[in-house]
Amino acid sequence: MATYAVGDLQGCYRQFLTLLERLDFNPERDRLWLVGDLVNRGEGSLDCLREVRRLGDAAVTVLGNHDLALLALAQHPDAEARANPTLKPILTAPDREPLLEWLRHRPMLHTDPDLGWTMVHAGLPPQWDPAMARARAAEVEAALRGPDYRAFLQRMYGDTPDRWRDDLRAWDRLRVIVNCLTRMRFCRTDGSLDLGYKGTLEDAPDDLVPWFALPGRASRDRRVVFGHWSALGRVAWPEHHVWGIDTGCVWGGTLTALRLDTAEPETIEVDCGC
Repeated sequence: MATYAVGDLQGCYRQFLTLLERLDFNPERDRLWLVGDLVNRGEGSLDCLREVRRLGDAAVTVLGNHDLALLALAQHPDAEARANPTLKPILTAPDREPLLEWLRHRPMLHTDPDLGWTMVHAGLPPQWDPAMARARAAEVEAALRGPDYRAFLQRMYGDTPDRWRDDLRAWDRLRVIVNCLTRMRFCRTDGSLDLGYKGTLEDAPDDLVPWFALPGRASRDRRVVFGHWSALGRVAWPEHHVWGIDTGCVWGGTLTALRLDTAEPETIEVDCGC
């Protein structure tokens, strides 16, 4: 049995199928981890949702910022009018509600102690060790799956608070957890989040550090695979025990799979261009 993590699909359905063929993926034998952002920008967003859902227990996907944005958009009475052309087919599909219900119940973080890997869409803030990360993710999962999920989706957005504190409560607490897990790229040296700069490491302001390179990061001893950051420039950062596998398929880059069950992680890529 092989276990592969796959980077952000963002609606690149044809390339996803090509990658699965390249992997000789068999859902009765193999397992697939997806780092989130199944939808948006690519023309095959609806097909990506359907395919990952169809794979059942053979696939696990965490939620990305674009997946959450779709769930939030779907709550508006004029959602179809607001939607961009790549999301509108989801909102008008006959299986819209089962798909959105399935998406709303996906995890925010996935970990396998036997494999020794954790998967998240964007990153883990420096204050969280693996156990804390799992507990914080579970808080957001409970809000998404609970009866007040619409209220949560309405209050999810915002750049503050910009730093995790144990004493945060209510919407502020949930919002910073979401931002850490689905939006974070850089931190300031004091451990607070910078959600504004989205560019390359080379052009980053001097006071910003990639979340995974911050000294004293509490999760530094756990191998983490993540997406979200197509401008990162390379996949493997073994010195920090992280692998970033958003390689910009929707921008004409590649779609990357990372094999997790081997002694050394192996990357497999297909050329893209949605």
